[in-house]
Amino acid sequence: MGQKAIEVFRSCIPLFQALSDPHRQDIVLLLAEHDKLTVNEITERSSLSRPAISHHLKILRDQGLVSVEQKGTLRYYVLSIEKAVELLKDLIHAVENECL
Repeated sequence: MGQKAIEVFRSCIPLFQALSDPHRQDIVLLLAEHDKLTVNEITERSSLSRPAISHHLKILRDQGLVSVEQKGTLRYYVLSIEKAVELLKDLIHAVENECL
């Protein structure tokens, strides 16, 4: 395997780790269905506690998969997967070019 493919694989590890949890996957899918949601709105649609949702949102936010929009006292979470999608496209391209 080429060095480029190895580098792209390594750069994807944090993204894969963030998406490896089923609860975080559920949050991503929930945000994909809605423009924006607060922590409380996400909690209402989940079996997890509010602190657990906040924990998962922090991990997703740290990986750039969600962003926060502040409106008054409310914090809305919005799906922001553009950079992650580009990274995954780079991975597919590297694998196709160097591994097949």
